[in-house]
Amino acid sequence: MDSSIEIKQLVRNNIRELVPYSSARDEYSGSASVFLDANENPYNTPLNRYPDPKQLELKKVIAQIKGQQVANLFLGNGSDEGIDLLFRVLCEPGRDNVIAIDPTYGMYSVCAKINNVDQKHVLLDKDFGLDPNRVLEAVDNRTKMIFLCSPNNPTSNSLEPEAMVRIIDGVNCMVVVDEAYIDFSREQGILSLVPEKKNLVVLQTLSKAWGLAGIRLGMVFAHQELIGYLSGVKYPYNINSLSLAEAMKSLRDTGARENWVHRILEERKKLIEQLKSLAFVKKVYPSDANFLLVQMENPGQVYSYLMEKGIIVRDRSSVPLCDGCLRITVGTETENRQLCNVLAAYDQTLEN
Repeated sequence: MDSSIEIKQLVRNNIRELVPYSSARDEYSGSASVFLDANENPYNTPLNRYPDPKQLELKKVIAQIKGQQVANLFLGNGSDEGIDLLFRVLCEPGRDNVIAIDPTYGMYSVCAKINNVDQKHVLLDKDFGLDPNRVLEAVDNRTKMIFLCSPNNPTSNSLEPEAMVRIIDGVNCMVVVDEAYIDFSREQGILSLVPEKKNLVVLQTLSKAWGLAGIRLGMVFAHQELIGYLSGVKYPYNINSLSLAEAMKSLRDTGARENWVHRILEERKKLIEQLKSLAFVKKVYPSDANFLLVQMENPGQVYSYLMEKGIIVRDRSSVPLCDGCLRITVGTETENRQLCNVLAAYDQTLEN
């Protein structure tokens, strides 16, 4: 149905009619020696100057790395800004709805509630697989977005690409695929489909594989028409100068990211085997992410024991399909050894 989709018709009326704020840096591009247009303090260079509201230089670097066009890229203050802006651009409060798989990343639901948008939940299979028929059956004429997280949080598995494409091709709404953990996956992801799928939005981030969670920089890849609406609604200078500079520096060294990903994958493999050796661990789910979902006896007790020893993990035992599960991030070799030593000591307390 991709060819019949008109993005403009999915956008809220007030957003279509919006005249975006035009900052001083929007109205001028080029080189100059004296800037007297933005009421900036002339001292404390370079932080006295507003950052580029369009982040063009950084976008060029990211677009080259990702094999995409600059026109198809939006940068946000973390992926969460991109998610929130999608709601604000596409969803009429109190009228429209979105669909998300369950369990999944909780921010989709939070943004839906903040924006007064109804959210429908489609349960994954018991092995966390995606059934496209269930998703398609949940769609109605008020559905504006479908959220698919792959690899999924907290289940750690990649969703089947064929199932996601079937959903994308079967609906007249936007399908948002969150690929925050794609660098750790055996799957390639579906970012390459953005140019041909008008209703596909792909979210990625510098927080995970690039080790830059502290600078809060997320990426939205989509059709340039939708990117235009997102850019018109965002705050003028949503990415600060320090974040832009740090991102540019890190992206010039792709070798560091590749090394980190390799080390995390090696540690993930070792951690899986060590966790499986513990008597109270029932199951370690296959992972395509930098974390593990681990089913165990008395997860609340294990969580508290770890916390007493200064180790913090995430209790996901109350999440649908994740009964008895803790989510454990893969750390450094030293951190993982410390975790396993503490869990082995806990295991011993159960035998005594």
